[in-house]
Amino acid sequence: MLSLPSEEGEKFHRLGIGSITALSLLTPTSFEDRRLSSELLHNSACVIDATVEHVVRTPKTLKITFFAHNLESVIEGVIFHPKPYMIHQFPRGERAFFSGKAQWELGKWTIVHPMKISAVGSLVPIYKTPLRADVMRRLVEKNITVENIIADGLPEKIARELYAIHFPDLPKPLNEQQYHALKFAELFEYMRRLRLKRRFHKTSYRASGDVHAWIKTLPFELTEDQKKAIGEIESDLRGQYGSRRMIVGDVGSGKTMVILASVILMRPYRSILMAPTTILAAQLYEEAQKFLPNLRIALVTNATKKGSLEEYDFIIGTHALLHRSLPEAGLVMVDEQHRFGTAQRHSLTKLTENDTSPHYLQFSATPIPRTQAMIDSAHIDVSLIVQTPFTKNITTRIIGKSDFTKLLDRIRFEILQKHQVLIVYPLVEQSESIDYQSIEEARGYWEKNFENVYVTHGKDKEKEAVLMEFREKGSILLATTVVEVGISLPRLSTVVIVGAERLGLSTLHQLRGRVSRTGLQGYCYLYTNKSGKNERLESFSSCTSGFEIAALDLKFRSSGDLLEGSIQSGKKFRWADIGEDEEVVREVKNYLDLQKG
Repeated sequence: MLSLPSEEGEKFHRLGIGSITALSLLTPTSFEDRRLSSELLHNSACVIDATVEHVVRTPKTLKITFFAHNLESVIEGVIFHPKPYMIHQFPRGERAFFSGKAQWELGKWTIVHPMKISAVGSLVPIYKTPLRADVMRRLVEKNITVENIIADGLPEKIARELYAIHFPDLPKPLNEQQYHALKFAELFEYMRRLRLKRRFHKTSYRASGDVHAWIKTLPFELTEDQKKAIGEIESDLRGQYGSRRMIVGDVGSGKTMVILASVILMRPYRSILMAPTTILAAQLYEEAQKFLPNLRIALVTNATKKGSLEEYDFIIGTHALLHRSLPEAGLVMVDEQHRFGTAQRHSLTKLTENDTSPHYLQFSATPIPRTQAMIDSAHIDVSLIVQTPFTKNITTRIIGKSDFTKLLDRIRFEILQKHQVLIVYPLVEQSESIDYQSIEEARGYWEKNFENVYVTHGKDKEKEAVLMEFREKGSILLATTVVEVGISLPRLSTVVIVGAERLGLSTLHQLRGRVSRTGLQGYCYLYTNKSGKNERLESFSSCTSGFEIAALDLKFRSSGDLLEGSIQSGKKFRWADIGEDEEVVREVKNYLDLQKG
């Protein structure tokens, strides 16, 4: 990266940027044409080289008679409601350059509000920035050169296009090549900053476990995506640097088996896994006991008695792990990483009694578009598990008030089959601003007309116990999006999402993913009071892949920003659209990889 001149540091700071590339992205909003006019155009700016021949002051105007040498004609200038000092700007007999707006009226040319200008012969860019106009122009003139942009890391072709945006021959709209250059430069600057945040730490934990022998013992075949992710993790864990990888898998894609494969790979060293809820930790513990029968496995929750964990090969726990003294471990994993704060995730790696950095894997069930994965890979390695072990059979329908009777019939039928129904409400309590019932308003109806109705929400301190009991005994669960990620409900066949148009598509997909976990015929009903066509919900209804839905979500709302600490925190690029510009993202990633190589 080209180092910035020290005297310019404060100006760059005021602009909120730190590089020549970032400066080049602050494009002119318009241009003032200071070139001498060869002809006049009605209602267009013009510049004349003229001698002042006569000045007349009236109560409401100041009229100046010019002889324009460049046009070889006499032209009248007019200033409406002039200030007293203006009359002194046009001394009779003076020759100077003047600019103003040309108008053709009543068979003659007039220049409205002529102004004396010093510089002539160029296009003057107009910038909207915190800096004064002349200061910004000088900053750009000094720093935006093709050589400086190339020295800052960009290819020559891109540098020339960016330079031409600031210093064009003619004032004209941006062309396709210039838009491409701006997108390339913006993504380059962003991904480069991500790379600069990345740290590589040497590790003494080199994996040597035989994962391939373990895979052969499984009673089912892993998908190609699972195998690919395991292969990438294997390469990481056998390397000299501590791994930093995020594994993103759709709902039901089999992330658990990738977690267990990582534990096998890390042998003979210990592995630690942190999950966001007691239920999820217990489910992972059950799976681990089933598929890792030869390992000593511990489950740590708030209810677990404190004691030494030295004897265990694999420790699974909730955030209770953050309050324990953890033994040395070669691999630290976090499941549903977005449910933990950045500080919590970092503190887990520091709790292990290690001399060198452990490997670190984070897992997420919130699919991201391929473009997002390519961008994020500048900061952390990314594996995507797109395939699922079996295809879910879920019917998705948009319904309204007129469909309520049919919905009740479907719910009664599912309960007769010993299946379960989830109804997701947007609120816990009544709200005047939202035109939907809350859980508290609706529960009386469901409890009166159905048996075994359970209720929980985010503020419910007993929600995990409620969910556990519902799994065994319940027919209907009324909840908020608290069930978006978490407990496996094998008998759940139907989900009704009230006020579906208020939720992001990724959240809808997570809720739909609770259904049909064991191959049941599933139903997802998107309940809305809004009449008319809803493009978002219709797109969602016809799409089943979480990764495609994530791309759709991008189309309908702004994209995420890893630099701000969260992949989905709403970063909006000015030029690039990561929902549409996959080719440009790939081009920048390949270019950065070549530079790194």
